[in-house]
Amino acid sequence: MINIMYLVLTALLALNVSAEIFNAFKMVNLGLEQSNKTLDLANNSLPASIAERAKAKPEFARFSERAPMAVQYGNEFSTYVNDLVNDLIDKSGNKNGSVDDGDYIIKGEKRELKGKKDKDVTTRNLLNGGKGLELKNKILEYRGKFLSLIDDSLRSRMETEIPLNVDDETWKHSSKKSWEEFTFKQMPLGAVQPIFTKFINDAKASENAVLNHMSKKLGGTDVVLDKFTVISSPKKSYIIKGESFETTISMAASTSSSTNTKVSLSVNGSSLPVNKDGEAAWKTTPGDVGVKKYTAVASVFNPVTNKSETYKREFEYEVGERSCNVAAEKMNVFYMGVDNPVAVSAAGVSSNALTVSATGGGINLTKSFWREYNATVSQQGEATISVSGGGLTATNFKFRVKRIPDPVAKLGNKKGGGIGNGELKAQQGVLPILENFDFDAKCAIVGFQLVRVAPRQDAEIALNSGGRFEGKVQDLISKAKPGDRYLFEDIKAKCPGDNTARPLGDMSFKVQ
Repeated sequence: MINIMYLVLTALLALNVSAEIFNAFKMVNLGLEQSNKTLDLANNSLPASIAERAKAKPEFARFSERAPMAVQYGNEFSTYVNDLVNDLIDKSGNKNGSVDDGDYIIKGEKRELKGKKDKDVTTRNLLNGGKGLELKNKILEYRGKFLSLIDDSLRSRMETEIPLNVDDETWKHSSKKSWEEFTFKQMPLGAVQPIFTKFINDAKASENAVLNHMSKKLGGTDVVLDKFTVISSPKKSYIIKGESFETTISMAASTSSSTNTKVSLSVNGSSLPVNKDGEAAWKTTPGDVGVKKYTAVASVFNPVTNKSETYKREFEYEVGERSCNVAAEKMNVFYMGVDNPVAVSAAGVSSNALTVSATGGGINLTKSFWREYNATVSQQGEATISVSGGGLTATNFKFRVKRIPDPVAKLGNKKGGGIGNGELKAQQGVLPILENFDFDAKCAIVGFQLVRVAPRQDAEIALNSGGRFEGKVQDLISKAKPGDRYLFEDIKAKCPGDNTARPLGDMSFKVQ
């Protein structure tokens, strides 16, 4: 499970998450869902077994009352998380209030979430909407409920056996302000989905731990195996070309194990040595990239039917190649005079092994946090960021370096046309507005010429230094009457990164 979460968190570091990584997310989620089904088979049969054996041991009658509660808690928590996931899927899909075919798209032969790359829906609902904090509290609440089913004298010993919990320490060593921000902020829905499935898996595993604890307290088992399946537990579901794929093949049953059960296991027709726990390790090194499939077969003697039965399942994993990516987080260019956040990612390479450098465009690149950098540039043209290390061939990424776009000169929210007498007199000056620009940058008006043309009068002209109305310009503004025309000419401004002022054109207003 630690390896699975490592895969998810590593993949999420990439700004532009690739299709291969989303496939890995999907495979991890499917694997967890299969594990949850296996746990359900085991958990659903245990309460009846516990109740039956408790009849012979009245001192343990409390267990027959508590066992169904463990199943109930697992089901309640699973329903809560599933409802939360379904709400996110619908809000990133067709928004009709329920999950249906309209929330998915078909690509080739694959059915995918329509909003798998949607980061806004997770941030909006889990952070801003408070659902992330609510989930954290639910996890802690149900952890407490599972522990409440354990006798007081053994509760502290069982705390490590209950995996449903919140890591409330790691986020404190990051730049994030809370567990929910660390876990969900700007995470695409396709990456968040296996995290939710993992929480459900933790709940079902906690349910199983409580039930098995009760079963052991009753002194062993008299329940035989009656339902079987083959499971594969890979160390990693996504590997880099040249690495070995390694997994553990074993049987899963819906009830406790029987002492007279014999199991034989094979993969792709080759028999494997089985250890005392009924598990076998299989290892292979693929020669090319892509999705790889393997077939596991298990043969077992079923004490219920007194027959040897065979179970067969097909599994898959994905092989990729080391690659890297550098992306400007705001736009696909660097702007002079402002900070340009940059995310550097490399699939299959540790961040500690990466070497990142930059040239051209007067660029200065500084590291802000883990794989996050900040770039400042001073010359128009082209800048290059180079990434290498950890077995990755040096790769160059080129970015255009541009100056901040021209702001729009305005009086209040107007660029020209009719203006009320009182509205004009209420203005403090000319404003340079950067429209549709995502960076935190402010431009300043250097100066302009104002011409007042009143009916049947000579034109009056005044110069103004800066954007705020001063001196003679302020006097001309105070004279405004209906029918007057005001021309703001030769407006100039300077923006961050500018060496000289840039012209913004003219504005014309008629006083009404």
